Amino acid sequence: MVRVGLQISANLENIEELKTCHPDYAFFVKITCTNCGETSDKWHDITESERTQHDTRNADGVNFYIKCKMCGRENSLDIVEKSNETYTQDDSGKFKTIVIFDCRGAEPVEFSPRAGWIAKAVDGGQTFDNIDLSEDDWVDYDEKNGNSVGIYEFASKFIKLKK
Repeated sequence: MVRVGLQISANLENIEELKTCHPDYAFFVKITCTNCGETSDKWHDITESERTQHDTRNADGVNFYIKCKMCGRENSLDIVEKSNETYTQDDSGKFKTIVIFDCRGAEPVEFSPRAGWIAKAVDGGQTFDNIDLSEDDWVDYDEKNGNSVGIYEFASKFIKLKK
């Protein structure tokens, strides 16, 4: 088993914290089979609150199961329980791991943020729900504090973690 962390980076304007609607947030990823190197051409969603029983090796089920189209290998991924982290104003502009995947035979290689993010404005300002980051930028207005708020230059990458 390999553990892979999803790291994000963004510039936050008047945003105290940014997080997913955990555990119901769907992480949309592209997957590579570690056996043959085949990378999926479509996006797959992985949600911690959903489990599937396709993998016969795990009686508890897994968060995501896929059979490789090239080599036929059965692969699965799980979101490590309680690995979700909040991206804060102090993290702005730096990469930070926000979730960890337990990978068996396949690894995520590309991430699409899409909708379902939650942002809390600074100084006890508004909370914004279901933010869509598919364009890598988001702007709004915090009526409580009278400030513009925004998330800019959203970026992501995957890193292999040591156990």
